[in-house]
Amino acid sequence: MKYALRLAGTLVLVTVCAQLFGCGTLPREEAVTTPLHGKTPAVVVVQTARQQIGVPYRYGGSTPKGFDCSGLVHYAYQRAGIKVPRTTGGLMRRAHRVPLSQLRPGDVLFFRIAPPKISHVGLYIGGSRFVHAPSSGKKVSYASLKNEYWKHHLVSAGRLY
Repeated sequence: MKYALRLAGTLVLVTVCAQLFGCGTLPREEAVTTPLHGKTPAVVVVQTARQQIGVPYRYGGSTPKGFDCSGLVHYAYQRAGIKVPRTTGGLMRRAHRVPLSQLRPGDVLFFRIAPPKISHVGLYIGGSRFVHAPSSGKKVSYASLKNEYWKHHLVSAGRLY
């Protein structure tokens, strides 16, 4: 227990020093976000999304009984205590754009499946992977940004926290 507390204290100190001494500043929204039960909002969002793997797709769904793509994102952020829009378009308008090279777990990915509008959203979980509710007849699942289909349809990424 002492070791865990000492390690946690050291990690906090290193994080604070890194922010103060030139590793960049956090966006204002992130800087004021408080951890939830010792977890950052991004960790809660990713954990919540992962827990939904296998839940059936349901158009308009935003509960573990069934999700559509934006319903999954809405639910995951809601569980982290963050209010976000319910629709893909609303999420895109609210998100702060993030270059793909700076993606972090919990960021949202926007796809244009059926032009001209952005019609799909997923939650980035790291390692070029994301969680999403793909389409009717399918289930919440993992997908990869290395997959040619998703790479071709990816339009932008954003941060909601």
